[in-house]
Amino acid sequence: MFESLSDRLSGIFDKITGRGALSEADVDAALREVRRALLEADVALDVVKSFIDKVRARAVGAETIRAVKPGQMVVKIVHDQLVEMLGAEAVPVDLNAPAPVALMMVGLQGSGKTTTTAKLAKRLSERQKQKVLMASLDTRRPAAQEQLRVLGEQAGVATLPIVAGEMPVDIARRAVNAGRLGGYDVVMLDTAGRTHVDEPLMLEMAEIKAATDPHEILLVADALTGQDAVNVARSFNERVGVTGIVLTRIDGDGRGGAALSMRAVTGRPIKLIGTGEKMDALEDFHPGRIADRILGMGDIVSLVERAAENIDAEKAKDAARKLRKGEFDLDDLAEQLRHMQKIGGMSGILGMMPGVGKMKKQLAAAGLDDRIVPRQLAVISSMTRAERHKPALMNASRKKRVAAGSGTDVQDVNKLLKMHRQMSDMMKKLGRGKGGLGAMLGGGGMPQPDPAMLEQLQKGGLGGLPGGLPGGMGGGIGGLPGLPRLPGLGGGFAGLPGIGQGKKK
Repeated sequence: MFESLSDRLSGIFDKITGRGALSEADVDAALREVRRALLEADVALDVVKSFIDKVRARAVGAETIRAVKPGQMVVKIVHDQLVEMLGAEAVPVDLNAPAPVALMMVGLQGSGKTTTTAKLAKRLSERQKQKVLMASLDTRRPAAQEQLRVLGEQAGVATLPIVAGEMPVDIARRAVNAGRLGGYDVVMLDTAGRTHVDEPLMLEMAEIKAATDPHEILLVADALTGQDAVNVARSFNERVGVTGIVLTRIDGDGRGGAALSMRAVTGRPIKLIGTGEKMDALEDFHPGRIADRILGMGDIVSLVERAAENIDAEKAKDAARKLRKGEFDLDDLAEQLRHMQKIGGMSGILGMMPGVGKMKKQLAAAGLDDRIVPRQLAVISSMTRAERHKPALMNASRKKRVAAGSGTDVQDVNKLLKMHRQMSDMMKKLGRGKGGLGAMLGGGGMPQPDPAMLEQLQKGGLGGLPGGLPGGMGGGIGGLPGLPRLPGLGGGFAGLPGIGQGKKK
């Protein structure tokens, strides 16, 4: 959703020239464009004014380092100010209270509150091993309580039994009491919403708060509503007192202003962001990483973490064994492609790679989109088991059959087979070395990122990624299904298909 803002900012700083101290004229010229870009992105006017004043105060007269261009120095100052505006550090959901900890979810109707409640409950249950009980307090929206019950079954989280005709405040009291008697660690209260902020809604929220004394009141806001989301956040904070914000639909095509404004307007941290419709599409909000994305610097650390979360330990060990033996068949390739889909697909991965925003025309010309991976999986699925294990069997007639069965062309089948040969050769080399995805995840194929590596990435950027990106930005993207290497794009993750092998220094 920060794409349009990132596009506007990417070319502004390159215009600043000269050496030595940054001139006031250069800084003012750049900041006029920055102000315009922020306003067009729906950032609140008072937030923009404060932001620009602080950047100007730090930038005018700042001495540039000999090896750093003036434009890059301004980027650094703008980046630091963005991080400060977004909250400086990540703030997790606070569970430091006597059990059961009550979490109250508030927001307008349609903001994704019920789905977010289930996502957070699943996250707390699986990652933090908390025993969670969910309760729907929405007695107005048809089937709202039934929706939470179904989501609870999908997430593997218990829900409070529905009692017809019960009032929201009584449901809240019953939920907290059931949580106490049932030995639950967390009780999540999914409150009702409205299409707009009104007095009855606020009175109901205040009654529920008084009856349950929630430890956290999380406002769920739709990032696509732009400036209106900021007004909603201000209203809820003034009347109910929220402790944190959850931004949903951050993967949409909104202009990003809500995320940049909410923290500054309410003084409350953005704690979580919804990145998709799936039950696991909920992530911690990291101000520094969001600032990196806005300024086109990518988000390698989040990509590494996402890869680690979606790799099965046993499958990783089995893949490592095959790599060492040089056994990499089309079933293995299909498994790697499925991992890519889980991580976020082609667009999700490339969106976190530095410099990709400036190469959209090249990506479009190469036909690089999320339809590639499903097409390749369809081709593999149309093959027999023998063909998948031994691609050399694929003669002209077999290729025609597979193309017809997968709804593709023979040319697509040939591209897949060529990609497999190239990847197989690459995997053999990686299997003998220490680079690649195994090293990235801390060795041994364990699905946890190496803390030292993540720290290095956060401090030093791409140079800290072993075996993957140390080739800088010139490695190109190789290994993508039937696509040429794209000059100027990063070396990528050596252990992931389609994200080409970086050059070792």
